Order: sequence, then structure tokens, then C-alpha cells
Amino acid sequence: MKKQEIIKEYSNKDITVVWKPRTCTHSKNCWKGLLQVFNPQNRPWVDMDGASTERIKKQVDACPSGALSYKSKKTGTEEKVHVETKVEALENGPLLVYGTLHITNSDGTKEKRNKTTAFCRCGASQNKPYCDGAHVAADFKG
Repeated sequence: MKKQEIIKEYSNKDITVVWKPRTCTHSKNCWKGLLQVFNPQNRPWVDMDGASTERIKKQVDACPSGALSYKSKKTGTEEKVHVETKVEALENGPLLVYGTLHITNSDGTKEKRNKTTAFCRCGASQNKPYCDGAHVAADFKG
């Protein structure tokens, strides 16, 4: 049985940032790029007053796993980043697939992923077929 997905939302006056922890590969791009907003030492870890809306959007767009996204509070719709489909094998890490994907899981459930999806290459992920960052502890080389 598939675990229920946890979704956390953080808002300012313009947008709501959506975080899906099970999708996160813990690349640290968010907080290394904008610690004033994304700080894992704080609770909650996202401070939407830490930077301008445009700067937050730019950092969310840099999320390699797609765990972070945002939606406009005016329209209520998620703003999509359209990217060309491409595949990248990260050294000692996951397989990144950029673009919109329609995925059928081993249990037959279907889901749609946008932007970037990180697939496990090491076999240690507890969230297969997706990467959960376990390759670091497993000392995966590849």
C-alpha cells in the first residue's frame, strides 16, 4: 500500500509555496540559494517574509526534484515551469528527468510529475522509484 503524500504549504500575499517532503532529494539547493527563506534550522523551515516573491519563485524554480512548487494566490493555480525533456545522471546520485512525466507505479497507481523528477539509482531509497537522498548514507558510486 502506498503511503499518503504529505504536502506542506507556506504563503505570503502573492503566492503559496508547496513542499512535498517525499519528493525531496535533499540537494540543499533551496537553503544554499536562499537561506533567508529556506532554513532547515527553523520551524517552520520556510519563512515567506524572508525575500521578495520574485526571488522566492526563482529559488523554487531551481529545485532539482520538483519537491518545491508555487501557486498564485490570485488565480489559485500552480505556475508551471515548462522545460524541454532531458535526462541527466548525477555523479553518485539520482537520475534526473526534466519535463512532464506520466508515471505508472508498480502498484498500478498513476501520477503526473512536472519540472524535474529524481529517480533512485542506488537502490537504497525508501521512496522507490524516487530518490530520497539515501545514496549519500549508502556511499553510492555511479
